[in-house]
Amino acid sequence: MKEIPVTDSKMEQQFLLYKQKFKALADEKRLEILHILCTDGTSCVCDLQPKIGMTQSKLSYHLKIMLDADLISRTEKGTWSYYAINEDTINHLLSEELCCLFRPDGNSSGCCC
Repeated sequence: MKEIPVTDSKMEQQFLLYKQKFKALADEKRLEILHILCTDGTSCVCDLQPKIGMTQSKLSYHLKIMLDADLISRTEKGTWSYYAINEDTINHLLSEELCCLFRPDGNSSGCCC
């Protein structure tokens, strides 16, 4: 299948941002971590580790991917790091705004664009 190049650099950049976010979401353990953060609120690695059942290094790896995708935020208090859902990013991904990228012209009623 022939790949169609994206000629609009602004659109290409937007696609890359969404690709990063969706790749971060496309992992069962990261979804589990997000669910824990959603239900328990702000948590440190020491709280997440027994609930998720993985080593600190693996958990930190997953948290870094989610941080880079802006799905979660980190607050440092002394030597401890606390993680929380980034509500703005999550709400944006779950909103109608994304649909505007994938609806044909004329069928985007209710979208922000």
